[in-house]
Amino acid sequence: MTVLLAFLANILVAIAKTVAAVITSSASMVAEAAHSWADAGNEVFLLIADRRGAKTKDARHPLGYGRNAFVWSLIAAFGIFTAGSIVSIMHGIQELSDTGPVESPVVAYVVLGIAFVLEGASFTQAMVKSRRLARQGGTSTWDFVLDTSDTTLRAVFFEDSAALIGLVLAGGSILLHQLTGVAAWDAIGSILVGILLGVVAVILIGRNIAFLVGATAAPKLRARVGRALLGLDQIERVTYLHIEYVGPNRLFIVAEVDLAGDAREHDVARRLRDVEQRIEAHEAVETVVLSLSVDDEPSLEFAPA
Repeated sequence: MTVLLAFLANILVAIAKTVAAVITSSASMVAEAAHSWADAGNEVFLLIADRRGAKTKDARHPLGYGRNAFVWSLIAAFGIFTAGSIVSIMHGIQELSDTGPVESPVVAYVVLGIAFVLEGASFTQAMVKSRRLARQGGTSTWDFVLDTSDTTLRAVFFEDSAALIGLVLAGGSILLHQLTGVAAWDAIGSILVGILLGVVAVILIGRNIAFLVGATAAPKLRARVGRALLGLDQIERVTYLHIEYVGPNRLFIVAEVDLAGDAREHDVARRLRDVEQRIEAHEAVETVVLSLSVDDEPSLEFAPA
């Protein structure tokens, strides 16, 4: 729902900025219009990411379809870079030699102000959710947003942050143009917006690539999973533990464990499968594979909560 609301807001803002860009002939407004149209297109990709990533696993995809979310979010990030960053920088460079006065600056300020309110509302939602989840995980909001497997939340957080900063840059550039009469300030604003979008795009691209190639869980999550395994009645030791993200908030867990008792091979296989099913019942676990530890393998130690 958050992504859908952001999409509708971006469409309205993009139209308003485009009209303002035509009226004012401002390079910064052109950059902001390109920014909003890029964001609107990216929201479509994020909606596709949520939908395709939520498909239930099947025989062809035993680890589920969660990585679809990272693929489509990666495409969205490239959209920010091409349709937002490159367009804004190139247009700003072309307008550096412009000497015209500011036309109808009030229109630009009104549109930027309305956009700031709308973008601020969306960013507040993302910030509140990120802070809540960061507190639950015992980490800072910034670290959580960078490390979370929830690629949609990270995209909305960064896109809205960039939108708010970009609005301030655009407004400041138009104001400097108006006060000094130097049109280059407006063009510089467009270039700065483009650089900002480029930085955001590179961050998002890098994080999605990391999850696509197989990002392992953070130490705190690894410790929490290890303690949960040892908390099961049938598991006495854990000697190997691999946790990998196969989608937003979806885990693939491989572990070597020592079961309590000394049952026959057939009974042990059944008990292992029963434990796997108990673990897979957790909403965050896509698939778990357990095997038996060898006697001489050292037990893993997991830090207390």
